[in-house]
Amino acid sequence: MIVDFHHHFTPRELIKEHPGDRLILNYDENGAPSYTVHRMLFEMDTHIQMMDACGIDMAVLSSAAGMSADIERSRLVNNNAKQAEKDYPNRFLGFAHANPLGGKEALAELARCADELGFPGVTITSEQDGLYLDAPEFEPFWAECARRDMFVFVHPALKLNESRQFDGYDLARSVGREFSLIMVIIRLINSGVFDRHPNLIVHMSHLGGGISSMLGRIRSYQDKVFWGTKGNARHGALPEKDFDHYINNNLMFDSGGFCGAIGSVKTALVEIPADRLVFGTDYPQEIRTIDVTKTFVEEIGKLGADGEKILRGNVKKLIGKRL
Repeated sequence: MIVDFHHHFTPRELIKEHPGDRLILNYDENGAPSYTVHRMLFEMDTHIQMMDACGIDMAVLSSAAGMSADIERSRLVNNNAKQAEKDYPNRFLGFAHANPLGGKEALAELARCADELGFPGVTITSEQDGLYLDAPEFEPFWAECARRDMFVFVHPALKLNESRQFDGYDLARSVGREFSLIMVIIRLINSGVFDRHPNLIVHMSHLGGGISSMLGRIRSYQDKVFWGTKGNARHGALPEKDFDHYINNNLMFDSGGFCGAIGSVKTALVEIPADRLVFGTDYPQEIRTIDVTKTFVEEIGKLGADGEKILRGNVKKLIGKRL
């Protein structure tokens, strides 16, 4: 069974005007390109057509419109995801959308998604509201997800806390978001989130921002004596176990976010074990056509045993209870 763990939609009622055949690009307050709106986000029959053509059995739905949103928008997105499950039986599965900084109301919505809607995971952004995911304000959210055995899908923030350095060339989207994801991994590990919640699983999108190419440097900087930060409360902080322990036990990574480039998946496999990778497309944003998606599936399949783990073998690690 092939499951697309990185698959987006947006409820039609959250799009102000029907885009027709246009692409509508939104910008943040600093002028950085943020999100592209188009009709494929809400025309779910098109999603099914793509999935059928490419041999994808199921897609787990996440919505940028509902990530780290207010309670009304979260509920609307969650209800729409559940409706998609009902409209297309066994083809879609919803992610819960609950603001990790939303307090009791958001945690109640998380509970509804788990208990009533049956969603196995929750999606959040890599940073928000000037805070990063190791901030103490996120601890009630991490504790509740761990208690409920819900995995957390971390998607790049559409609005970075600091976007001024990405003031040209679409840098915020092309590389800024990936830098944000790499920071999430380092922050979650070194701040002790996984030590406090050893059974917590965090599903990192975009191959963890391409962290594989940086792991040699990251591992080196865990040597606080060598780099002179030992004893510094902030920069000298270390987790209880070796950095790679958390990659191998608490983190999963999806293949989405690199526009169907098989070279990026091969690069990830140099450092990240295949049994920590799941299939993702980032459809219909970074991939929008059947041909590109089909080729991507085929190229992953050519990776042999590693490709089989990515496409099918690791599915139950995240959604085994729903299969």
